Amino acid sequence: MRKTLILSAYLVLGTLGLGLMESDAADVYLEASRPDFQKIPIGVLSFQDGTPGTDHGRRVEEILIADLRRSYVFEVTDLTRLGVTLNGEDGANHRLIEQASDKGLAVVVGGHLTSEDADLLLDRYIDDRGSGGLGAPKRYIGPASLLRMMTHRLADELVYRYVGEPGIARTKIAFVSGTGGSRELFVMDYDGYSPRQVTANGLLNISPSWSPKRRFLIYTSYKHRTRQNIEIIELEKGKRHTLVSWAGMNITPALSPDGTQLTFSTTRDGNAEIYKMDMQTRLAKRLTANRAGDLSPSWSPTGRELAFTSDRSGGPQIYLMSADGSHVRRLTFHGKYNAAPAWSPRGNWIAYVCRGRGKFKICLMSPDGRDRKTLTSGPGIDDSPSWSPDGRHLVFSSTLKGKSHIYMINIDGTGLERLTFGGSHHSFPAWSPA
Repeated sequence: MRKTLILSAYLVLGTLGLGLMESDAADVYLEASRPDFQKIPIGVLSFQDGTPGTDHGRRVEEILIADLRRSYVFEVTDLTRLGVTLNGEDGANHRLIEQASDKGLAVVVGGHLTSEDADLLLDRYIDDRGSGGLGAPKRYIGPASLLRMMTHRLADELVYRYVGEPGIARTKIAFVSGTGGSRELFVMDYDGYSPRQVTANGLLNISPSWSPKRRFLIYTSYKHRTRQNIEIIELEKGKRHTLVSWAGMNITPALSPDGTQLTFSTTRDGNAEIYKMDMQTRLAKRLTANRAGDLSPSWSPTGRELAFTSDRSGGPQIYLMSADGSHVRRLTFHGKYNAAPAWSPRGNWIAYVCRGRGKFKICLMSPDGRDRKTLTSGPGIDDSPSWSPDGRHLVFSSTLKGKSHIYMINIDGTGLERLTFGGSHHSFPAWSPA
């Protein structure tokens, strides 16, 4: 018989100075996107474990704290380490609020785990009015194997409640992994857990790109030495078919935000040029036409513009053009190497690979090219930046520790975290939509 866990989470807020209601979410979202946004102070209590012989309570607490810290929305305090505990549903809640208030916290979350015959249940209670009690419960149910995902869901709902946007804890990251001459596609949780293999063809598969609803991955597969196809695979069923098999290289695919258009670079005309293909009719239109190489198109969040890499000025630089190929203009002028642009889903930054003092690092610039900053530092080659759907984080590949691995970083340069381990090379990360 499948074991069931019941996870009850309690949120006590409002009296601690925040006092937010659901209708305030949109206003808070606008504030959260500002550089001077002040993180919301939240305290996490221990999750009392009613499942003997397990460490589920400790795991929930650890996962939730990590999720909330990564969210870049909350300033997290581990109340268990400070000796503050919740003594049951009706125990000393007013005293708990006094303790939390003394520590300057705006929100407190805690709970307990219990078990039944089949599923894991999560109850959470919220007091928005500042009564100091426990409000109406909300329950989540699932098997114990989904303990991490259920905790991720709690974290995401906390983010949504206080900043009015989806959290990132249940998002995925596609990446490439392998040794020797083959590379396969994998998908893992946003925090590096639960990787699963997507392709197993023994070929070189690179540059994954997500469909808007996370149903498909589009990527380049080196099926022949002289031809690289663009393939699409349905993640749930594993069904795959070819989208582009033109002569020469067909590389760097990128879907438009609405999923209706595919841009990619191809050498069918001799040098690398960017094309746009209608995903329904499969009709393609050439967007660039010059003697230089144009590749790595990246869509703006509105779908109206494309950033791309071109060596038309003598070395790789980043350019912008309208989605129909018109109004081309150069963005980067600092340094002799700037490539692999990735447009933030918020539209306020473009991440890219820059070279300074002989080192390849991740840089950021505004879409007009005026504001620029180097995000990463240290040894190793940093490559292939990809944005989180909330626009607050990036993943990228780096040889910081020798072999190429996937790392996460906040857009202010803090919070560097390694996500992949092992003896294989890991590269080409692509963060999924929320």
